[in-house]
Amino acid sequence: MRFGVSFANVGPFAEAAGAAELARSAEAAGFDSLWTVEHIIYPEGYESAYPYAPNGKMPGSGDNPIPDPLVWLSFCGAVTSSIRLCTGIALLPERHPLAFAKSVSSLDVLSGGRVTLGVGIGWLREEFEALDVPWPRRGRRTEEYVEVLRRVWAADDVSFEGEFVSFSRVSSNPKPPAGRVPVHLGGHSEAAARRAGRIGDGMFVAGGDTAQMLELARNTAAECGRDPDQLEMSAFHPGLLSDDPEAAIQEAESWGVHRLMVPSARFFRDTARRMTDFGESVIARCS
Repeated sequence: MRFGVSFANVGPFAEAAGAAELARSAEAAGFDSLWTVEHIIYPEGYESAYPYAPNGKMPGSGDNPIPDPLVWLSFCGAVTSSIRLCTGIALLPERHPLAFAKSVSSLDVLSGGRVTLGVGIGWLREEFEALDVPWPRRGRRTEEYVEVLRRVWAADDVSFEGEFVSFSRVSSNPKPPAGRVPVHLGGHSEAAARRAGRIGDGMFVAGGDTAQMLELARNTAAECGRDPDQLEMSAFHPGLLSDDPEAAIQEAESWGVHRLMVPSARFFRDTARRMTDFGESVIARCS
């Protein structure tokens, strides 16, 4: 089992000193990855329902900083050497895929191939409206954008004719060292699980019935002629932070989880010490 830090770019870790301490401490403690969240803007008075809280509102307010994920991960990559740099998740349909492909591949090159790109379709309609991005068909837009990213990462002189973006004979460099960046699909719905099975290198399960979601993703992959065992699965388990984390880890492994997420809020205070304690009491014993 591997372990990642989720919601990594919030709270005290939104600033340089906190980000550096988190990144270095996580790497030293044995975490394999850092996972960022994203909102480009915060629409005051939004009415869309946040799907991960009973009251339908996301934590924090408009004056809470959420640094750009790729910029934040670039900073963390510069103060570490091995920990993976992951978006969990980036709002892909809000970004132009050619511009985003350049940013992601640049980070992957500069970090020595450490990037995993987790993407989702978004839940905040008002954010899309402020950015002048159409809300309908954002799922299909996301899938098309993933295809564009992979094409321009893999080759030069690329042409593409799609529903949402078209271009002729373009090259984007630098390219990822491996010729591609792993793309994980994030979400809490059956549609997200199916999307991960169809096109993902993995899935970031953000909510819902984790076992059911992972099974659906793997079944969808098999139906599409893909190897379901190649999907890398990341998820939460509330029991991980209990007095019996080993039971939670065993259950997560039975679901097919490869990486368990630990919310960064656990480390808001006494970051280095709490990271070390978690590394010694959980990661070293259960990895």
